[in-house]
Amino acid sequence: QVQLVESGGGLVQAGGSLRLSCTASGRTLRDYDMGWFRQAPGKEREFVAAINWSGGTTYYADSVKGRFTISRDNAKNTVYLQMNSLKLEDTAVYYCAPQRYSGRYADSGNYDYWGQGTQVTVSS
Repeated sequence: QVQLVESGGGLVQAGGSLRLSCTASGRTLRDYDMGWFRQAPGKEREFVAAINWSGGTTYYADSVKGRFTISRDNAKNTVYLQMNSLKLEDTAVYYCAPQRYSGRYADSGNYDYWGQGTQVTVSS
């Protein structure tokens, strides 16, 4: 079992930056590829970014490519999401999770042990 806690969300103006953290307890994250997803009110959870177990390979949704950076520090059992040039449409609750099942990295059904999420609100 893995327990995840996301943090770092908040209210930021458009064009600003935030750094989200996802810290695990109960099991080392080194065993997993990790993903960040987000869910806006009234919308389905959508893929944001993913990183393989070593940090050597990353994937991004087209909507955040060039603005967001996913990284990890396995020694700290933590995954990060650096978000720059934030837009109004980035407003959502952001979740991290380990990819527990094989398959597409962008499919939330392949992830488990979801955290409680952290709210990101971008204002104009």
